[in-house]
Amino acid sequence: MIGDEGAQSHERSMDHKRERVRIETERHRIEGWITLALDGYRSRVSDVLNASERDFITLTDVTVAPLQPYSGATETHPYLTVARRHIVFAVSAEDPTAA
Repeated sequence: MIGDEGAQSHERSMDHKRERVRIETERHRIEGWITLALDGYRSRVSDVLNASERDFITLTDVTVAPLQPYSGATETHPYLTVARRHIVFAVSAEDPTAA
C-alpha cells in the first residue's frame, strides 16, 4: 500500500510550516529554515526559542558567516543544530528564493 504511506507522509507535512530565521551568536550570523507547528503550541519562532525543555535548535539549508571580517569564509550546510544558550538574538529573515 505505497499510496497509503504517501498520503500519511503528506498529512504529516501539512501539520508543519517552515520559517526563515537569522540567528546571531557571539561569533556567527546563521540563517536557515526552522520547522514549526502549523497552529497552536510551537507555531511561532519565539515558542521554540523559549521552550525550556529544548537545549538545541535545528535549522535546515543553513548559511553560517563569521561576524568579524576576515575571520573565516561563509559556509553552507544542509542542517545545523545550535545550542540555545549561545543565541544572542533571532529575527525573521527574507526567503532568498522569493522574487
